[in-house]
Amino acid sequence: MSISVRDVSKNFGDFAALTDVSVEIPTGGLTALLGPSGGGKSTLLRVIAGLERPDTGVVDIEGREATNLPVQDRGVGFVFQHYAAFKHLTVRRNIAFGLEIRKRPKDEISKRVDELLELVHLEQLAHRYPAQLSGAQRQRMALARALAVEPAVLLLDEPFGALDAQVRKELFAWLRRLHDQVHVTTVFVTHDQEEAMEVADSIVVMAGGQVRQVGTPDQLYDQPSDDFVMSFLGPVTRLGGQLVRPHDLELLTEPDVGAVAARVTRVTRLGFEVRVDLHAEGEQLWAQVTRGTAEQLGIDEGQVLHVRRAAPVRAAVPIA
Repeated sequence: MSISVRDVSKNFGDFAALTDVSVEIPTGGLTALLGPSGGGKSTLLRVIAGLERPDTGVVDIEGREATNLPVQDRGVGFVFQHYAAFKHLTVRRNIAFGLEIRKRPKDEISKRVDELLELVHLEQLAHRYPAQLSGAQRQRMALARALAVEPAVLLLDEPFGALDAQVRKELFAWLRRLHDQVHVTTVFVTHDQEEAMEVADSIVVMAGGQVRQVGTPDQLYDQPSDDFVMSFLGPVTRLGGQLVRPHDLELLTEPDVGAVAARVTRVTRLGFEVRVDLHAEGEQLWAQVTRGTAEQLGIDEGQVLHVRRAAPVRAAVPIA
């Protein structure tokens, strides 16, 4: 494992930011720390980086205990949401900065910077200053600067959080492609479930300063460990008092085993999919079906259908 966190706790006064957190982050993977605001994601990332000292517990990086190591000795690159560029330096000099303070040979620096400029698609902007770049371009520059010193681990704290939704989505897709090229162990913080599900190899779900579940996007979605994880990752509704995915509900026009009668209260067409809101046995629920299924069943407001769970009950996945 590239990063091993064992029994880490961190308090800020009376506030417990992390409580007995243990997690293993694999070498070469792209791992998301996902959860609601105040869940402990950024604190855990800062503990790994050495920007915060844990009250208890151990942090290993690349097989070496790093709990008490200073930031500069951990072999990590760090990118914040606010890129903290050197405003008086060009893009090229910003990227070269870490190599220059390490007194690397000039020809080595020049070659490495050229490689990174090409990698992050900023070759044509190398002599501009940060103020002359868009937010997305500045973040690509910040990533190149972090990669310049060839860190063992790259840590990203909501790196695209300050950008609008569409640009953020494009940059996360770019980050996935970049990671597939450089293969550096990468950990990023996000509160956006869709970003984590689309980009990460593995996801650490956190809430209340604790790890709730660790797994691949498919494992977390299909085999959530509890109602919190299920609700946080993807849409849910309730049938018979139990949480269920809306697309796991089967709609029938005739009574059948395990199905309950439900009246359609609203039909909303969302492109290929159709949302069907229903009222059944005193509870409101909704199902997600394809447009073809909706047309085949002739679904309309006021119609009485019969609803049951089509998929088997998911087994819980233990917290890793």
